[in-house]
Amino acid sequence: MQHAVREPLTPVAFLDRAAAAHGDRIAVIDGQLRFTYRQLRDRAQRLAGALQAPARSRPVAVLAPNTHVLLEAHYGVPWAAVPLLTLNTRLSAQEQAYIITHAEAGTLIYDHELEPTARAIARLVGPDLALIRSGGADDEYEQMLGAAEACALAVEDELGLLSLNYTSGTTGHPKGVMYHHRGAYLQSLAMVAHTHLDPLSRMLWTLPMFHCNGWCFTWAVTAAAGTHVCLRQVDAAAAWRLIADEGITHLNGAPTVLTMLAYDDHATPLPPTSRLLIGTGGAPPSPTILDRLRELNIDVLHLYGLTETFGPSVVCEWQPGWDTLDPAAQARLRARQGVANIVGQRARVVDQHGDDVPSDGTTLGEIALRGNTIMLGYLKDPEATAAAIPDGWFRTGDLAVLHPDGYLEIKDRAKDVIISGGENISSIEVEQALCTHPYVLEAAVIGRPDERWGEVPIAFVTLRAGRAGQVTEAELIEHVRGRLARFKAPKAVCFGELPKTSTGKIQKFRLREGADAG
Repeated sequence: MQHAVREPLTPVAFLDRAAAAHGDRIAVIDGQLRFTYRQLRDRAQRLAGALQAPARSRPVAVLAPNTHVLLEAHYGVPWAAVPLLTLNTRLSAQEQAYIITHAEAGTLIYDHELEPTARAIARLVGPDLALIRSGGADDEYEQMLGAAEACALAVEDELGLLSLNYTSGTTGHPKGVMYHHRGAYLQSLAMVAHTHLDPLSRMLWTLPMFHCNGWCFTWAVTAAAGTHVCLRQVDAAAAWRLIADEGITHLNGAPTVLTMLAYDDHATPLPPTSRLLIGTGGAPPSPTILDRLRELNIDVLHLYGLTETFGPSVVCEWQPGWDTLDPAAQARLRARQGVANIVGQRARVVDQHGDDVPSDGTTLGEIALRGNTIMLGYLKDPEATAAAIPDGWFRTGDLAVLHPDGYLEIKDRAKDVIISGGENISSIEVEQALCTHPYVLEAAVIGRPDERWGEVPIAFVTLRAGRAGQVTEAELIEHVRGRLARFKAPKAVCFGELPKTSTGKIQKFRLREGADAG
């Protein structure tokens, strides 16, 4: 009996379909540049052809902000049959050089504005690294594409290495998370389904494409034949301008990005006919910010995942029965992490023995995940891989409860729980209480060593524009005491800007370093 031939699953195939079915539609907007889907496919295949010689079967690294070049690399590099290595633009040259050396990348494509960093990387890595500059005068990238023959090597193994994404490395060297084609393909389709992408969708790239390959939206938007709108850096005023001028329907970012947009001077309620969906992850958004965005007619989808899970593996899927609840109750529900995405297995919350905790909304455990969208492992680090996946279930390091309806709710990172006098204090709970104060823009809470209690919570707070000096430390502490048990209230409050990663996540390790030094 004849059977239909099965093709390996790969997200680069989405561009083939988009070019065939929507070839004349705009695929990419990058400043004054406009590329159709047919042009995007041609450029990506020329990139693949151009990389055949310099790549030498080794990963190709890209150091660039959110531009068409970084987007094209998500197709052209895999079509050259080599892994894609996207680099965090905010890392130092020394950190970048370590990653490139560890990954054994042979080529670095870099944006012209990052030339000093690229040259410093090359000096550290050595002459074996080929450099290709994109943009600016004497654009080597465009010259290379212009001289190249189109090429698209077939993907033979859907579990083959598609890309490398390095973790932040806040407690040592970063680890190289290995993505496979199958996982990225399925994750992309999950994002299409959960964010309702279609050919009329316009995605504003506020989330760095280098972070988990843009949560796989670099491929998901193409799968839906939507339009990628590039943004070199997150700027709230520029984002609001593009939302209006380009008809943006989707964007993603950490809660701090939501805060920037919600309280920017250009923030105005959107008309009911032009709703905007923001996907957020990296930390639980406070009910306060969710309520503010509702006032702006902006919908928020809370997503949860890690680099090791191809981005969002859990989604706070909205239940129709919640529509009749009051706004405060809806905001509390939206702040939960939710249930496994449409291609995932049921997320678990387990105790120290790997057994499921009761679904009672109070018993704390660690989130455990498995399925098609879990990494192949950490590059050259089988010990760390085994520790992260001890029994076939990936341990995330996040502590959560499981509600009776099956929805997860994170209470804290395991490392961020504050143990004071034998009592566990959730830093997230205290942060959300602080953010209910009308003058507070953002808050982060950590534990500070204390001779009597072991640890006590202290808070770092950024006030809203124009509110400096209008609220005191004592007033904020009393504000929290009016909402939580008194022992959970911070013992001190520090005012100022919060240190953040390139994706907008607050860097609590830096706050701890400052607290320890003090």
